[in-house]
Amino acid sequence: MTDLTTLLEVGGPLAALGGGAAYTRANHPALYWSAVGGPISTVRLLSSYASVMEACGLTVAPSRLRVLAVKATTRREIRPVPPRRGIIRPTSTGLRLRLRLAPGQEPADVAASAERLRHAWGVHAVYVTTVKPGVVELRLVGFDVLRKVRMPRKLDAGFLKVPVALREDAMPFVRDYRTVPHQLTLGATLSGKSMYLRHLVSGLARQNVALVGFDCKRGVELAPFAPRLSALATEPDEVAELLPALVKEMEDRYDLIRARQGIAPGTPDEEITSDIWGLPESERPVPVVLFVDEVAELFLVATKKDEERRDEMVTQLIRLAQLGRAAGIYLEVCGQRFGAELGKGATMLRAQLTVRVCHRVNDEASAKMALGDIAPEAVMAACAIAPELPGLAVAGDTSGGWSRIRTPYLSLGDAADICQETAHLVPDLPALKPFRPAVPVRAVEAPVPAVQPYPVTD
Repeated sequence: MTDLTTLLEVGGPLAALGGGAAYTRANHPALYWSAVGGPISTVRLLSSYASVMEACGLTVAPSRLRVLAVKATTRREIRPVPPRRGIIRPTSTGLRLRLRLAPGQEPADVAASAERLRHAWGVHAVYVTTVKPGVVELRLVGFDVLRKVRMPRKLDAGFLKVPVALREDAMPFVRDYRTVPHQLTLGATLSGKSMYLRHLVSGLARQNVALVGFDCKRGVELAPFAPRLSALATEPDEVAELLPALVKEMEDRYDLIRARQGIAPGTPDEEITSDIWGLPESERPVPVVLFVDEVAELFLVATKKDEERRDEMVTQLIRLAQLGRAAGIYLEVCGQRFGAELGKGATMLRAQLTVRVCHRVNDEASAKMALGDIAPEAVMAACAIAPELPGLAVAGDTSGGWSRIRTPYLSLGDAADICQETAHLVPDLPALKPFRPAVPVRAVEAPVPAVQPYPVTD
């Protein structure tokens, strides 16, 4: 009986502690990492740093001065020297530390050993970034941050910057229109493409930006955001009327820039500009972001009579992609498929779209259309996205870099409420007024009195 009591007294709390830790690790990985995983990985890193670096081939022979100093002061074995380690900085998702590389080493050597470092220190992933020549930063991620997305509290949000998703290295994926003006987003049905679009619209709705939408699915995607849209076209015929207005707006802005470039003697250098951002704030037109949902609908034609209209629309869209950046006009092109089979001008338009975001697709050819020409190794990563992970995507750009991202959940109602609350921010653009969508008036419920009146009878 005494042995059983002792077993219950000792084993009961241990079993409860183990069960609680397992539950926390499965359902609250951030809490588990802060309480258990982080300290354990820190101890592993500190105790095995030199041996792990040596096993990964990241050490160099010591200098002659170091050899002489060791021989003169101690009898220790002279071992290879690992990169100098900086202070370990814990975060809510992992650890960060900087390494000063030894002479002859390069960041690629550390990046090639990232998988070995991950297993040695018991973390989910290790990412290597170059800080400056000779210094790299190791970002250790303790758990899969894309399984349950939680955006960081401190976000690099600014004008024409929208934190829209979370990268696999626990850093926010920020859509910066000033840096990369145009983007192509592909994804099959229920892949999370619409969720990505909602975050972009709701993020831009709070800024002084004109939003224009092409939604040839009768407006089912963009119509809920009508209070914040400056123009909306829901059919190809309406798109054919709205596109010339946008091109004319772009040409007017170029005329404004050219007028400023009528450089007079003695004009300060800071007043010479080649885009709208060099204009004085009082003269600068408001930026325009054009959302094109299901771009394939603009290319498809049923009869030969529609081909002329299609060619004209595609030509105008390509002009906006080629010349729109300097005029402050940016494109967000979305679709399920996009490639040369759509028709004349498709690949020319795609070449102007710098950022590529590919959600789950139904075939490998779709992933190749999005990423094959900029990051061939990212194609297989896009094809491996599972259907039970909506919002997961592969984002790349023409520099060849790519990473996995995932968009947090945002309901259509919440995004529509944001557009309703920011409806007063719709800028005044005379060229787009004829295309302003009709906003339905919400019915206001009459307040119910707290005390019900009773009729007075004689």
